[in-house]
Amino acid sequence: MTGTIVIAATPTPNGDLHVGHMAGPYLAGDIHARSLRAAGRPVTYATCTDDSQSYMISTAAKHGTTPAELCATSTARIQRSVEAMGISLAPMPPIDDAYRQAVLDFVTPLYEEGRFELRTVRMPYAANAGTYLFDGLVKGECPACLTESCGGSCEGCGHPNHFDDLGDPRSVLDPADPVTSREVTVLVLPIENYRQELTAYYAARENTWRQHSRQLIREILARPLPEIPITVPSPGWGIDAPFAETPGQILYPWIEAMPASIYSTWKADGEPEGPVDQAWRAESGNSLVYFHGFDNVYFWGMVDLVMLLAHGDRYLTPDANVCNEFYELENEKFSTSRNHLIRGADLVAEVPRDLVRFYLALTCPEDQRANFTREGLDKVTAQRLRDPWNALADRIDTLVTDPGEELKVTDAGRRRAAVIVERFQACYDLTSFSLTRAADGIITQLARLLTTERAEPGDLLMEVRTFLACAAPILIDVTAEAEARGVELTLDTDAETIDAFLLPRLPGSVRSDRSTR
Repeated sequence: MTGTIVIAATPTPNGDLHVGHMAGPYLAGDIHARSLRAAGRPVTYATCTDDSQSYMISTAAKHGTTPAELCATSTARIQRSVEAMGISLAPMPPIDDAYRQAVLDFVTPLYEEGRFELRTVRMPYAANAGTYLFDGLVKGECPACLTESCGGSCEGCGHPNHFDDLGDPRSVLDPADPVTSREVTVLVLPIENYRQELTAYYAARENTWRQHSRQLIREILARPLPEIPITVPSPGWGIDAPFAETPGQILYPWIEAMPASIYSTWKADGEPEGPVDQAWRAESGNSLVYFHGFDNVYFWGMVDLVMLLAHGDRYLTPDANVCNEFYELENEKFSTSRNHLIRGADLVAEVPRDLVRFYLALTCPEDQRANFTREGLDKVTAQRLRDPWNALADRIDTLVTDPGEELKVTDAGRRRAAVIVERFQACYDLTSFSLTRAADGIITQLARLLTTERAEPGDLLMEVRTFLACAAPILIDVTAEAEARGVELTLDTDAETIDAFLLPRLPGSVRSDRSTR
């Protein structure tokens, strides 16, 4: 059983995770989870790969492989990148028969309770291929913003589109294949049935949503609410729908997100005895937080919420959705197809990951698009983190003659240490969560600690130790080295004495070190 369940958006295993992904939900969720653990709160940080997505079909076709083979290779790469970046996610569970049963166990009671409704709808249809198109299999004009969009929702404006909403639809697998529309009967879950609950939910948690996401939610609520597809015609990939009314169809991939998260939480907790969903039960007393991108606000912020609400009062609902904007590389969108990307694992093989984590936190796209440059990484981390950090380590070397010696801490030192905790805690709390301000706080405190004179050496070391504890969710390696040397990283600032210690140094990146030779 956990105190807080932290869920990062389920990654689609159609490629590795690049720096843009890392700077979004995965690093943010990691830092929040680490800050909770540092405060003594039990946390499960989990996700799993989103294997059923239609993007698996289109990407596999592009690379001349099968969706199953693409899943296997990409999942291994994703896990490698997560571990290389020091993201404290639980190991992602296999998408196997047990997983598929968990999905069916979540969906089938809703069917049996009559929550789903049959609809005859028109869907894009590839004439030559003889297949219905949805989500990543179709592109067209977004009805909300008029830009190009895939099916399901628009990456640009975030608004949903379903069935035949897209203007001038065309097949992603074969743009030359004429696309018409045909009728098909599917099961849906009408979001409009939950308008009252949704309105109350968003009103109660408005201060946990960033401005752009809040605006999108208001825009969606101002219109007739869409219907969630529960089943879609099978493209030959996904979980078979077990409902008699929709033979030969699969479960709509996006409705797997909640049972997938429930399953990954159960696996992360070591498959405890009892129901798979016990940690997500409303009576568990747990709290729930999602981390995802703006382009998934509709799915994670509305579709998945309705999937939980449809079960009545059975399940938790998220206390917060922390959403990031897009992170660009050299002022252009990250693109796997154009090889315009930097993979997280490749970057930390060349640059110490504390420097990478710090730079991504400092420049992450919290409220608007942000930009990554390798030159910026080298320059900023050297000038604003590594050099002042190591200068502070030099200063402590001259101050501490006997590591382990007990030094007195004055009231003034304890007060300043408490202020450091307060400033960083405001960055890690959900109502004001900000990696950018936390990273800027590291810069600010470094400069202050380096230049401010202290009458009592114990006061300085108390502040440095507190600063280390507050920076630990971001700077995981240097703080782990400090702990290995016997430094107790604690947020308790009431101690009247402190054992003297030396501050570990930060290494430089391979490229920046070579450039100075």
